[in-house]
Amino acid sequence: MQQPNNASPAAPVGPDPSAPRPHRFTNRLVRAGLAVLLAAGGLVAAQAAGAQAAPARAAAANPYERGPAPTESSIEAARGPYAVSQTTVSSLSVSGFGGGTVYYPTSTSDGTFGAVAISPGYTAYQSSIAWLGPRLASQGFVVFTIDTLTTLDQPDSRGRQLLAALDYLTQSSSVRTRIDSSRLGVMGHSMGGGGTLEAAKSRPSLQAAIPLTGWNLDKTWPEIKTPTLIVGADGDTIAPVATHSEPFYESLPSSLDKAYLELNGATHFTPNSSNTTIAKYSISWLKRFIDNDTRYEQFLCPLPRPSLTIDEYRGNCPHTS
Repeated sequence: MQQPNNASPAAPVGPDPSAPRPHRFTNRLVRAGLAVLLAAGGLVAAQAAGAQAAPARAAAANPYERGPAPTESSIEAARGPYAVSQTTVSSLSVSGFGGGTVYYPTSTSDGTFGAVAISPGYTAYQSSIAWLGPRLASQGFVVFTIDTLTTLDQPDSRGRQLLAALDYLTQSSSVRTRIDSSRLGVMGHSMGGGGTLEAAKSRPSLQAAIPLTGWNLDKTWPEIKTPTLIVGADGDTIAPVATHSEPFYESLPSSLDKAYLELNGATHFTPNSSNTTIAKYSISWLKRFIDNDTRYEQFLCPLPRPSLTIDEYRGNCPHTS
């Protein structure tokens, strides 16, 4: 049959010297395939190593996390994951405050813990805030509920006594080796709450402050640099929120991590009895700022909504400290 005019001429007999050799092309394919396989293997190995390193990096990023990941039920529970021991501190063995009771996690396997000193209110003794001791300690803190030098001490004096108690706790107490002295906080009820603000003003290195239905003649606190949770009570007639807790909160710097929790159906003396709402948000605040444990941010941000126990909650979110 006659070949079309546009057809290529017949190929010459024998190999064409200008054509690439088949075995070279095949070798290039094999080498390329091996390179892809080696690269993929390296990527898988790197990913596996990264996955193994991730927990270590997380641990290194926050070495202060203590206890299992929190849940709503765990922070509302009467006791946390740690067994608690306690020791009495005689007023005769200390100076600057009136002695008290130290509550602390029994185990030392997790290393050191942050610490909190708590002051009672006017005319009151440490027994009035004793319920907070084991409740907070069981969540992973060393807690010192103190007596003051006299039951009539004013907020400025109670503030100094809270700091003296922390100094004793970290420098001289029998549990000092269990405490990280860089992670400290203060709490207090009524005039002890006013003293909490005084202590935070005097010692900016404190990591957290929580006044409970606080009372103080000083209403403005722009000097405070410590993350502060103000707790008021809607039915407080001794330190009404309109003249105490609310102006305390509003006067704190806008750049500060701060919050205002107003208890619903509560009185000035509500913090003197076991209270789940006070405990829940105190634990979350102390964990978030003393331990830098951002696992507890979920309970503070978004801001809690009004409920049967919360009349109002204000604050800045997300937190930056």
